[in-house]
Amino acid sequence: MSRRTPDGAWTLQQARNLLMDLGEQAERFRFLIRDRGGQFTAAFDAVLADAGITVCKIPPRSHRANAYPERFVGTVRAEVTDRILIANERHLRRTLDRYARHYNGRRPHRALQLQPHVPTGP
Repeated sequence: MSRRTPDGAWTLQQARNLLMDLGEQAERFRFLIRDRGGQFTAAFDAVLADAGITVCKIPPRSHRANAYPERFVGTVRAEVTDRILIANERHLRRTLDRYARHYNGRRPHRALQLQPHVPTGP
């Protein structure tokens, strides 16, 4: 089975969905940093600009410019989505929410000498 790649129309709809889900909280966001992938069209940028969000493109061939989100996505894929059969969108959202809480609270981090953000005991 081939993997479908998001196109401009799909990505544009995701931006609209995000803004709708955020509602009034969208005002808290000022910038969106994105790569130069072809799925990000001028319409995608315009939808965010209409919401007051400035879209910043990382420089060409600058792999480290987006290193933190790339690392997080890679970690989520390796530790979650490549190991679990996701049944539907609701299941995916619940699974990712639970993992984000684990990642940000209980998972050991190298920058913290392999200690979690939240201590697990006394």
